[in-house]
Amino acid sequence: MHDIRLIRETPDALDEGLKRRFYPLPADGRSWSETILDLDAKVREAVAKKQDAETIRNQSSKLIGKAKATGDEAEADRLMAAVADAKKTIETVGEEEAAALAARDAILLTLPNLPYEDVPLGEGEEENVEVRRWGDAPSLRFTPKSHDELGEALQAGNAGPQMDFEAAVAMSGTRFVALKGPLARLERALAAFMLDTQTLEHGYTEVSPPLLVKDQALIGTGQLPKFGEDLFQTTVGHYLIPTAEVSLTNLVRETILPEESLPIRYTGHTPCFRSEAGSVGRDTKGMIRLHQFNKVEMVSITKPEDSDAELERMTGCAEAILQKLGLAYRVMKLSSGDMGAGAKRTYDLEVWLPSQNTYREISSCSTCGDFQARRMDAKFRRKDQKKPEFVHTLNGSGLAVGRTLVAVLENYQNEDGSITVPEVLLPYMGGMRLIESSN
Repeated sequence: MHDIRLIRETPDALDEGLKRRFYPLPADGRSWSETILDLDAKVREAVAKKQDAETIRNQSSKLIGKAKATGDEAEADRLMAAVADAKKTIETVGEEEAAALAARDAILLTLPNLPYEDVPLGEGEEENVEVRRWGDAPSLRFTPKSHDELGEALQAGNAGPQMDFEAAVAMSGTRFVALKGPLARLERALAAFMLDTQTLEHGYTEVSPPLLVKDQALIGTGQLPKFGEDLFQTTVGHYLIPTAEVSLTNLVRETILPEESLPIRYTGHTPCFRSEAGSVGRDTKGMIRLHQFNKVEMVSITKPEDSDAELERMTGCAEAILQKLGLAYRVMKLSSGDMGAGAKRTYDLEVWLPSQNTYREISSCSTCGDFQARRMDAKFRRKDQKKPEFVHTLNGSGLAVGRTLVAVLENYQNEDGSITVPEVLLPYMGGMRLIESSN
């Protein structure tokens, strides 16, 4: 959410930021600041009229008794009429204020966050900038298979394929998968390894949060109202979370935190649910883009002056997972047009996939400034200061479990179709060193 006071003071900053986002202008061709400030002027005008009417009502009400006490019935009648007129005015302008305020805030809730100045200018991924690389792509002496080819070929005895798309599609439709046997265990191992790393080594507090949330929570983190088509809604009004970012960030909604409590760092392993309405035709095969997937999420709540450093730290925490797994990756700073709507700066981690001979996104780490905090009314109070300030929020994947499973399968595949278990996962796999078909 944008600060209306800043828009009043520096309207050009809003318009310039949205221009860098390549965000379209209103239908009438005016700037967004003009549209917002016109509605804001109506709000302020209505407030002023209501205040004037309230003053007349209050003053007249006090004088009615005096007029009656002195026997001046004409004056008393005049004053009572003035009170009645004032009440009508208060009601009318109150409705005008509410309508203008609702229209103004509806626009503010749909506008994306403004990018920082250092964010590369560009409409899409072509303008993303590579920051660094880590590791070397594996040199395979054979033609690598894709993760779905590998998974479907691996058998869990009488239970069938270890990666079963056919059965999942039959019960749930496209973009679902059922994992069985060793692959199901590998997915569980990856999640446990990620949680242990983020909690024991990086200081995040593990949370097991709700998977069903009210619309206010999604408004708070920015998925609503604009991106409702990407969400799954229940028949009783709850939504399935598209990411644990929603649940973890909303843990501080409508709070005033003491300065000494910051930073707060949360992590959680949850299923995530996305309709992927905006990605029709993309990655329809395999596990890259599913309606239901597992992810270990990281969320940080910080003071404003600490959020830039926290983004670098969070990105490093995500990178540590890939490094421990020995997976080659690169870090990309996203362009202004490729970032999520709530972000001011985003780093994507892209892992190497041999079957595609390219890097694919496995994590996004973003700083949102006070954009989400304003929507959630999440604040902190500095020592010896009465007025609270909005916190800054950050979020990142640490990592997407399904996509990490994909990367492990492809990078650790053997010519016979078996999968070597990465060394760091052996304690979580009961010592199993090789994933292969079982009888």
